[in-house]
Amino acid sequence: MSKHVVHVVGTGTIGEPLVGLLTDFRKDLGIDEVTFSKKQALMHDRSKVWALLKRGAKFACDPEMIESFKEIGVETNYTFDEALAQASVVIDCTPVGNRMKDELYKKYESTTRGFIAQGSEFGFGKPYARGINDEALTPDDQYIQVVSCNTHNLSVLIKTLGLDGGKDPQGLKESHFVCCRRANDISQDSGFCPGPSVNAHKYERFGTHHARDAHKLFETLGVDVNVFSSAMKFNSQYMHTIWFHIVRNRPITKDEVIERLKADDRIALTHKTSSNKVFSFGRDHGHFGRILNQTVVVESSLEVINDREILGWCFTPQDGNSLLSSLAATEFFLHGNEYDHNIQCLGRYFFNEV
Repeated sequence: MSKHVVHVVGTGTIGEPLVGLLTDFRKDLGIDEVTFSKKQALMHDRSKVWALLKRGAKFACDPEMIESFKEIGVETNYTFDEALAQASVVIDCTPVGNRMKDELYKKYESTTRGFIAQGSEFGFGKPYARGINDEALTPDDQYIQVVSCNTHNLSVLIKTLGLDGGKDPQGLKESHFVCCRRANDISQDSGFCPGPSVNAHKYERFGTHHARDAHKLFETLGVDVNVFSSAMKFNSQYMHTIWFHIVRNRPITKDEVIERLKADDRIALTHKTSSNKVFSFGRDHGHFGRILNQTVVVESSLEVINDREILGWCFTPQDGNSLLSSLAATEFFLHGNEYDHNIQCLGRYFFNEV
């Protein structure tokens, strides 16, 4: 039996916690080895690499960087090419996944079961979000794009409240979302904005890429959702915050809305009204500080008007939902239909209430 090896490219805001998640649960997930690679030998990143090695991951880099990493006290287990050659699944967590696909990953298609990229890499492969379009995954899929964290949030609300959990493909009339995005991650020094900054509507039908990507996600199921999004950045490093307006074709009550949100284990409700309080909960109780739910809905903000229009506010749990989908896609490539059972080991990081 061949080894199940997962290689993660990059150690940024998604790559680092993903390596930790894979190594911590590798026995439950049926993974024999987790490897990761990093481009630059930076002294301020050394502690991060050491910590991941201590958890059980193996390190890889380009051959010409081996000596540079050795100089800062990091021993290399594999060259980058060696890590790719033995990998069953490759998860790209960089902003150049599409370029890597064209220049490098295609060379390993005959030996690698699947390649996964993150939300920014539109067109990398079939768009995917755990619990939204699992049934669209097929054995022929080799490239998967895990959609962005905010697209996860939009999509789970559309499916749960607009499409009745997927049971009514014609249930949604229209939906509008305003994504108030955090300026940058707390791990990043650059990219902070001094005040609210609005984004242009680049896509005539969808507004921003969040709605476009959500539409593509449901399109894999043959469902044409009417969705439009706007986006802005504001001067906070905590969490993305989303205002939503979902218009249904059929009536619903506020009590029914709350019951449907409670019934979906990928949705958490909260009585907290500030992102810092929700963020703090994740820091204290999540894995690598991440809540893996796809959205945290503020219960007191919910309202239903005209029997069909649902309005409210919610928070996006950092990159936790993207981590879950990356891991689920990995398990799909490794274990086929068993992946749903395998990822239940993560249940402790899902919360009914935050």
